[in-house]
Amino acid sequence: MKTYSNFLQILLIPMLLFSLNSCSDDDDMNTPPVEEPMTVADFVASNDNYSSLAAALEVAGLTATLDGTASYTVFAPDNDAFAAFLADNGFSSLEEVPEEILTQILLNHVQSGEIRAADLSTGYIESMATGAASEENLSMYINTSNGVMINGVSTVENADIEVANGIIHAVDAVIGLPDITTFALADPTFDILVAALTREEDYTFVSTLMSSEDPAPFTVFAPTNDAFAAFLEEMNFASLDEVPADILATTLSYHVVPSANVRSTDLTDAMVVNTLIDQSFTVNLGDNVVITDASGRTSTVIATDVQATNGVIHVLDTVLLPQF
Repeated sequence: MKTYSNFLQILLIPMLLFSLNSCSDDDDMNTPPVEEPMTVADFVASNDNYSSLAAALEVAGLTATLDGTASYTVFAPDNDAFAAFLADNGFSSLEEVPEEILTQILLNHVQSGEIRAADLSTGYIESMATGAASEENLSMYINTSNGVMINGVSTVENADIEVANGIIHAVDAVIGLPDITTFALADPTFDILVAALTREEDYTFVSTLMSSEDPAPFTVFAPTNDAFAAFLEEMNFASLDEVPADILATTLSYHVVPSANVRSTDLTDAMVVNTLIDQSFTVNLGDNVVITDASGRTSTVIATDVQATNGVIHVLDTVLLPQF
């Protein structure tokens, strides 16, 4: 009987070991594979709606950047947005876009760090793009009065898509590289300025301030709507339409500095600044940047360094008056 019991134990031990090993194998089979976290580049590459963006990133050599560990916020245009961009700019395919321009356009959709939609407010932020006028990053105008709109041309349709290395906001249009007029048109603070620049058919302010040709780059000291309202009252005009065309043109030209991208850090105390007309104004540095115009009046700079491809904008609380 003892011999039989020993035999039974010897027989059962291998069976038990086999059973335990089988259970272990089953556990291994049932354990799901560990998924690699999806990066910005992964999201774009895996989504058919962004195949044009994926192709553009490859051409520009930016795929590896958006596949890394650094955090980014990306405003991502879909295929329809890219198709519209190509058609609007006379390109039949992505390959026709000069690589350097394509690279900067793509970087104009990217910010360093994570920015959620709730963190965005109306005003200016910096993209990672640069333009010909300066090595400084280009500005982007964000308007949150009705959703989120960028530079007046691109609207966020799907916000806060989380990926391992940042945040993606899906947008309905490619965000082109901004010139000075881009911000004037996008920012409602400058509505009266735009009306003034475009009032007369023979005015060439818009075409000039869109250009990157000589006398670009420009530094524009841009009065706000409130500044223009005060100007009209000071000059005893009931409306902008009452301002004589020559006076308006001279006044507007007095706010433009040609052939210079003058950032706020370039300003010095008692600096004399020459304008598009044969008159200058003086910069005074203190708690604020204050400008003394040719008429002896002062205007305070209330916002600085709105950077475009062909120049920079500083915002004024008072219209500058030249000598007429």
